[in-house]
Amino acid sequence: MVLRVPLPLSQPADPPQDQVGLVDTFGRIHNNLRISVTDRCNLRCVYCMPEEVTFRDRSELLTFEEIRDFVRIVAPLGIDKIRLTGGEPLMRRRLPKLIEMLVQVPGIRDVGLTTNGILLAEHARSLREAGLHRINVSLDTLDPERFRQLTRRDGLEAVLKGIEAAQQAGFERVKINAVSIRGVSEHDAVPLARYARLNGLELRFIEYMPIGANAWERQKVFFAHEIVALLEAEFGPLIPAADADPRSPAQDYVYADGGGRVGLIASISRPFCHSCNRIRLTAEGKLRNCLFSLEEVDIKTLLRRSPTPDETGIIAAVRRSVWTKWEGHEINTARFIKPERTMHTIGG
Repeated sequence: MVLRVPLPLSQPADPPQDQVGLVDTFGRIHNNLRISVTDRCNLRCVYCMPEEVTFRDRSELLTFEEIRDFVRIVAPLGIDKIRLTGGEPLMRRRLPKLIEMLVQVPGIRDVGLTTNGILLAEHARSLREAGLHRINVSLDTLDPERFRQLTRRDGLEAVLKGIEAAQQAGFERVKINAVSIRGVSEHDAVPLARYARLNGLELRFIEYMPIGANAWERQKVFFAHEIVALLEAEFGPLIPAADADPRSPAQDYVYADGGGRVGLIASISRPFCHSCNRIRLTAEGKLRNCLFSLEEVDIKTLLRRSPTPDETGIIAAVRRSVWTKWEGHEINTARFIKPERTMHTIGG
């Protein structure tokens, strides 16, 4: 049985006909669309996916034209920020072509990419030339052995070369995403922060979440306040960033000594569901209104209506999905149900 947070009794099941934008019953306005372009990955991170996995046939994935059409249809609803994810998005052939298509959609002001960095050195310049605005690189450790344990693969040097290539290609604000895991972060938080400070990178720590293939162990969460304590003990005070985006999932800080910026995404200890502005499209065309959603909407069928996409149906489906979004993921309650999908099939 699927449990959901019920809609308020005063609200109808469908959004008002005259509603402007993508607003849910809690008043949250959604402008941020995360698009997975593939479920394939060249790593096997323990918190993301199983070691043995069967990927979808490429024929099941949305084409670049279908992705572009979906973005074109939802942009007038207020979507203006796109992030491409996977799997590993750079495993999708000709990805810069998709970026060129998306940056030309009227209303889209920002297109970003989250990558594990393995293939980034090869593609950084073409991504920049295609119009990509921002890059986030997932990197949990600078220790080769722990990298191998976490990802079940080698590749640390390739990731570091990819980060360097991204900076050389002209990406001014490369971010490093590190999952905060007890038993790992105690050793790696400070070296990662030192690396970021020395190289002009913005580091973000993300609390370990129940979205992987294995049973979630809450005791493995290394909390945001513990990260702050480690960094302040090594580098001095962290000050809340004056220009922080109130709708961002990260709590941003700057080092008092001017050594840069660090963000903390405290999904477990300080959930930010109250300000969530995201929706997600999976690689095979399912719309999800929350990372932890238990329900999906089939968008691919609407996109493949002949002879042209069912724009009216897509708009209605997206508006209703957002309207019925629950209040929050409820990870910290007995009501939480872990999604059957793992992160690599949803999109990071």
